[in-house]
Amino acid sequence: MNIDTVVDKEYVGLSFRALADAPVSALRGLSAKDAKALAQAFNVHTVRDLANLEFVKWAAAITTLASHEQETPQEQAKETLLDSGVEMTFPASDPVSVDAGITRIEVPPETVDAHDDHQHAGKVEQSTQKGLKEEAATH
Repeated sequence: MNIDTVVDKEYVGLSFRALADAPVSALRGLSAKDAKALAQAFNVHTVRDLANLEFVKWAAAITTLASHEQETPQEQAKETLLDSGVEMTFPASDPVSVDAGITRIEVPPETVDAHDDHQHAGKVEQSTQKGLKEEAATH
């Protein structure tokens, strides 16, 4: 990061030591009016004072740690319940299991003996065609 992009133009090129002791208005975006408000509210006059302000340190620590914080047991339970609720609402969202077989049949095939035709390949096609013809005849 080029430090010159965060300070006002009259402070460009100064050393970090000089910038730390500069007034807070040296920071781009902080006006003299803002600097006066910081001085009145928190006795902050320099960039160093602002950086050492306990509230700033606390805010920086909280935001740094927030991204690493683990969910509380209550938050985990809510997420689990939400996941379960969505799954019960949309059960077809899971990929079809290898051993699940056929998940949807428009026209059920006639029952066949699994000993003769384990996968029902021929019977399913015949039964589907037969069912479609019967359905078309009723409409």
